[in-house]
This record gives sequence, structure tokens and C-alpha cells, in this order.
Amino acid sequence: MNMAYDPWSPEFVADPYPAYAALREEQPVFFHEPTGQWVITRYADVNALLRDRRLGRSYLHVATHEEFGQLAEPEFLRPFWDLIRAGMLDVEPPVHTRLRRLVAKAFTPRMVEGLRPLIGRLAEELVGALVAKGGGDLLAEVAEPLPVTVIAEMLGVPAADRGLLRPWSGDICGMYELNPSARTQQVAVQAATEFSDYLRGLARERRANPQDDLISALAQVMDEGDRLTEDELIGTCVLLLNAGHEATVNATGNGWRSLLHNPGQLGRLRADPSLIPTAVDELLRYDTPAPMFERWVLEDVTVAGVDIPSGSEVALQFASANRDPAVFAAPDRLDLSRDPNPHISFGLGIHYCLGAPLARIELAESTSAILRLAPEIALAEEPRWKPGFVLRGLESLIVRV
Repeated sequence: MNMAYDPWSPEFVADPYPAYAALREEQPVFFHEPTGQWVITRYADVNALLRDRRLGRSYLHVATHEEFGQLAEPEFLRPFWDLIRAGMLDVEPPVHTRLRRLVAKAFTPRMVEGLRPLIGRLAEELVGALVAKGGGDLLAEVAEPLPVTVIAEMLGVPAADRGLLRPWSGDICGMYELNPSARTQQVAVQAATEFSDYLRGLARERRANPQDDLISALAQVMDEGDRLTEDELIGTCVLLLNAGHEATVNATGNGWRSLLHNPGQLGRLRADPSLIPTAVDELLRYDTPAPMFERWVLEDVTVAGVDIPSGSEVALQFASANRDPAVFAAPDRLDLSRDPNPHISFGLGIHYCLGAPLARIELAESTSAILRLAPEIALAEEPRWKPGFVLRGLESLIVRV
């Protein structure tokens, strides 16, 4: 039965939803031998486990790799893991609590909302250029440059250096796929080393000469005498860039693919752009760019009557939870006015996406610009999915305007 779940199969990546529907009904919790993970597919279970402190993104605050029954990490990966674990995503309380509190003081909703005019202007320029050419790859020409430029602008990365960010980020994110190859690991280490060195230089310069940007704010931020270490500041910047652009690029591509495959809903949106905010959330639910998140089981848990022992890894299927009919009426239907829409594409619990307000603004502004400037947008060819499943997106989205 669970053979239908195959995150390495192109057919599954292209359309995992029938397999998920069967699993939610017949085997909502099962052990998947090839990945060594417990797969969880129902909304209620995913929701509960995201909030359950008996699970963590990491186990290193409670045990060594060996004590946890895992292989020690190879020494050559140290630069990668040192960088990643200096950010907040891969640590747990109390370190996580401290980092998130400090970062949240600099990365405020007010600061993010202040970026809206810039984001709108950028979206308009990028879409305008695509339209002037009569079409092209919506991913490469709009979806990718927008969030990278916004994060670079926000952090305060000089314009001349921005071309470095996307390749570094892509190389580092390769490590998040299931069982990355030796080559992927080496490339990630190289990118982590170069990115760290670059940001360390920038952070030192901004600590000495603060500007009106997020790196300066992070370097200055204090809370009860506490501040970010240099390594934490760098880990935070890398996290903001990686999290802030890989998922947003894929959300844009997946979302427009969904709209172009559902002309009735696209027509509704054209007729009534005030639907954009609910449309953004519905597109994130309908075909989420981050379909699966992993957690380590730190103490034995029982999920839907199945005992999962400490030391296990669970694969929480966000994409399945977002189509669970127990929570969403007609879940396989795209409904741009769906309300309420408690999708979990941004996660839940202490690791809820800090950048969710920024992602929503970017997606709303790019959608608005495309609707306005490319009212006749259409697929020029059927897009193909990239092979990865942890970050799920299209290779390209070639459109005519």
C-alpha cells in the first residue's frame, strides 16, 4: 500500500495527492524503509506534532549523534553545519528562544510592511520586462529575482554583490533534499564557507559603520544585555536568504501553474483583484512549495495509535495535511475565496515561519503586477517538476503574454 509514497519518483513529485488521499484513509502513520522515516499524512497529527515539544528539528541539545543512534557527521561537513546551526531553524530551546527573540526585534512586521512599495515597484519592473519581450520564463525572470533582490535590499548587501547570493543559497539548500549525493555535499560546504566569509566581512563593516539595514540592526540588537554573536548573526542572514527565497520562488511558480490550469479561478481573480490576499493563501495550500518537514523524536510518542520510539525521524507531510478533507471542504478544488483557510504551509509552533508576512507581500505584489500587466498570460508549454521533494518546484514556467 505505502509503495505509492515514493519521494524520489518523478510521477509522485508531479502529483503526490492521490497517494496522500489513500494514505490518510488507510495508513496515516507508517514506517518508510527507503528513507528510514515515519510518514505522517493527516492534518490533525501533523498539526499536533508541530506543537509537541517531544519532537525537535535537532536532537543535539539532548544527545550526541552516537547516543542518538546516528552516524557522526563527517568532519568535512563541519563548515556547513556550523553555519546552519548558528541560525534558529535547526536549533531548539533555550538557544532557539533567545535567537528568535533577538532576530524578531530587528525583523519586525512594521519593517516588513515598509518594504511593500519597494516590492511592488520591483514586481512591476520585472513583469514589465517580461511583457516587453512577449513572454519567457516567469520563474527565471520574475519569481527568482524578486525575493533575492528584496532580501538583499533588506539585509543591506551592496548591489554589485547580489549576483553571488542566489548560487550560494541554491548550493546550500541542496543539502535539505533526502540523501544528498557526495557532490551535493561538497558543493554545499564550499558555498557555506564562501557565504560565511562574505557575510563576516559585511557584518564587521556594519558593526563599525551602521547603515539603515537589517545586518546593521542585527549587529546592534540588544535584549536585556544579550546580543547575537557574530556566528549567530551570519547564520541568521543565511537562513533569511535561503528560507526567504527558495520557498517563495517555488510558491510563485506552483501558484501560477495552478492558476493557469484553473482558468475559471484565474478569471475570478482578474475580475476581482481584492481576492489576492485569500488567493495567495489558497495557492500556498493547494500546491505547497515545502511539502514535507522532518522532526526528530526526542521522547517516545504515540500517533494515531502507532508507537514511535525516541530516536526516530518523522516526515510530516504538509502537502497532505493541506488537502485533508477533515479540515478543508472539497480539498482538491482550488477556491481563491476559501475562508477560513488554516493551511500549514508556514508551519506551526515555535518554528512557525518568521518570514510569513514578507512572503505574503511578495506573492501578493507579484500576482497583482502579473494580473495588471499581463492580462492575457498563458502557458507556452507544460512545465516540468524539478526532482526534489523537500523543496518542490518547477524547472521553469514558460509563458506567453
